[in-house]
Amino acid sequence: MSPTILLVVGTRPEAIKLAPVARALLAQDLAPHIVLTGQHSQLDPAAFGLASHPVTRLRCPSGGDPRVHAEAVANAIAPLLRASERPAMLIVQGDTSSALGGALAATAAGLPLAHVEAGLRSHDLALPWPEEGNRVAIDRLSHLLFAATADNAANLAAEGVTGGVHVTGNTAIDALFDVLLALPPRLDSHGLPRLLVTCHRRENWGAAFTPIGLALIDLAQIPWLRIEVVLHSNPSVAAAARLLLGGHPRIRLLSPMAHRSMVGAIRSAHILLSDSGGIQEEAPALGIPLLVLRSTTERPEGIASGNSQLVGNDRTQIVHHVRHLLEDGDAYAAMAVPAFPFGDGKAAPRIAALCGEWLASEKLTRQALIA
Repeated sequence: MSPTILLVVGTRPEAIKLAPVARALLAQDLAPHIVLTGQHSQLDPAAFGLASHPVTRLRCPSGGDPRVHAEAVANAIAPLLRASERPAMLIVQGDTSSALGGALAATAAGLPLAHVEAGLRSHDLALPWPEEGNRVAIDRLSHLLFAATADNAANLAAEGVTGGVHVTGNTAIDALFDVLLALPPRLDSHGLPRLLVTCHRRENWGAAFTPIGLALIDLAQIPWLRIEVVLHSNPSVAAAARLLLGGHPRIRLLSPMAHRSMVGAIRSAHILLSDSGGIQEEAPALGIPLLVLRSTTERPEGIASGNSQLVGNDRTQIVHHVRHLLEDGDAYAAMAVPAFPFGDGKAAPRIAALCGEWLASEKLTRQALIA
């Protein structure tokens, strides 16, 4: 019987990044079992392409204190780890409270833990909160740590983690390539330049969104610029954008998009303005200049490759940098060269192979001890 590996999925980005891993595990003769925590309620199991494999839905919606949510997820997963057919390993991705809950459950049950996208660091526990603390905690508990980049691996080495660290690339690029294969070829657009905006990080919630929204209103005075804002699926996060920008004749608010539609929208944009980690990974590969709505980032590789630039949430800075890219063709061209600082699209097969090798090694060690 193939070893069962639990993949804990709480949010849409986790689903996007773990779907390639689940399929790669199956190709390695390992049995993926998806556990949807309920942190984001509308996740479709069909996205994993594992029609004949088990999916367990928990009832742990997010809200309130993320530490309480992590504990709820850990408690809900615990019975799965005590089942008669005990899984061989548990995999978490990223830094959500669902990921932390999965890590806590695995540790309590003495189950091997693997962390996809290990080693991301802003080196500031408050930015982002609680994600930075979650990352550090998960990495300390993990037996296998799959770092997307050499810089991520260096962070782990500096912290002295005890698990095995492997640089694999980021599975976001695997997922991106999968989507691009399914999209029609990009056509050269002779329409108005398009500024595509997303904003959902906790540090930009509520009043912190106001200077961002006012910057967009300032930019809307440029008659030849189209501005589109993709609203977040969380109604409370989207409320600030609706309040400030709703009804503006030159700013279009878009409903939340599925990953395929979002990749298409990113690919057809002229400039991106976003605080999303996923977009920071995808934009360089697509060659779309990205201005990051944060004062710091745990993904400096996109800055180093020249595809991204930090602008924070300062109204004046946002307007200045967008105008600069619109008016300076050389500056724009320098940021629009595709680069792949986050991987080559083959991270998931590497991760699956490493999981299989680790489990085989552990089995041999146990057999030797018994003998």
